[in-house]
Amino acid sequence: MYFCPMLENKNPSKTTLSSLGEFALIDHLTQTFELTQESSVLGIGDDAAILDLAEGQTVVSTDLLIEGVHFDLSYMPLKHLGYKAVIVNLSDIYAMNAKPNQITVSIAVSNRFTLEALEELYTGIHLACKNHKVDLIGGDTTSSTSGLTLSITAIGNADEKQITRRSGAQENDLLVVSGDLGGAYAGLQILEREKAVFKVNPNSQPDLSNYAYSIERQLKPEARNDVIALLAELNIVPTSMIDVSDGLSSEILHLSKASNVGFKIFEEKLPLDHEVISICEEFKFNSTTAVLNGGEDYELLFTVPQKEFDKIKNHPLLSIIGHACDLASGCQLVNGLGQQIELTAQGWQSFSDE
Repeated sequence: MYFCPMLENKNPSKTTLSSLGEFALIDHLTQTFELTQESSVLGIGDDAAILDLAEGQTVVSTDLLIEGVHFDLSYMPLKHLGYKAVIVNLSDIYAMNAKPNQITVSIAVSNRFTLEALEELYTGIHLACKNHKVDLIGGDTTSSTSGLTLSITAIGNADEKQITRRSGAQENDLLVVSGDLGGAYAGLQILEREKAVFKVNPNSQPDLSNYAYSIERQLKPEARNDVIALLAELNIVPTSMIDVSDGLSSEILHLSKASNVGFKIFEEKLPLDHEVISICEEFKFNSTTAVLNGGEDYELLFTVPQKEFDKIKNHPLLSIIGHACDLASGCQLVNGLGQQIELTAQGWQSFSDE
């Protein structure tokens, strides 16, 4: 469960990072991590890690998270940040229909952070590693002149025949998404509103109980390893796949570009949690907008041949939201009135002017 830093009791115990030094800091933060993967031969403690990657193909993904750009510590607990930082990388590995095995973690941190703060961060990292059975095998620490930056690399593997790229969708394939969408965006709206209230009145005590699901979707998302396991159980290899990190519209356009197909999705088929619908009504914006452009849900979006329909229809983890069509038709949303609206990428853009 999440908690709000605006309500946090400050811990009077503080240890400066300068009192430890880089190597002692690394030793301290990683002392509870143990190697569990057979492919992890040597982890932290030498000039480089050693992996034995004899089986299948190796997949690698890297993400960079920067304070003030990708996260806001006024409402993001460091423990949740550590967890989320790992999850967003593991989600990319799962989006290749692969299994993550190892991660590396590098951080740049300013002197406003204490040892106790970084312990919280690594507690979250450790929990993510434990939950997804991955090893922390290396990384780096350095000082920063402003804030906190994390860089995490995830390493996984899969049989060559199982690996799923963005480029394999065929016309008439079913377009499927796991879970529900829009929750992370709805949670962000709540957190930003409470941050604004807190700035005006630091003594305010927000009641966030009615928004628990959406806030957790923002602060502590989960990578869908259960969906990968389900697909294996159903003997389904998706023809294309991507994770929903930048918004559904953006991800559909990525699949379209890579696979040279168009897509038609149906508004009535988009999966929404009732709490997200209520938040959208409260903030007076369209819930479909949250689904298409919100991002950070880390659900899996994939295509499968129509012959797989009976295996996935009515499954509680999956929603069939549309299908692939010819490239000339483009990517369209069919609303409740039967109107076709062209999809545009309005989700997260790293180099936006705003």
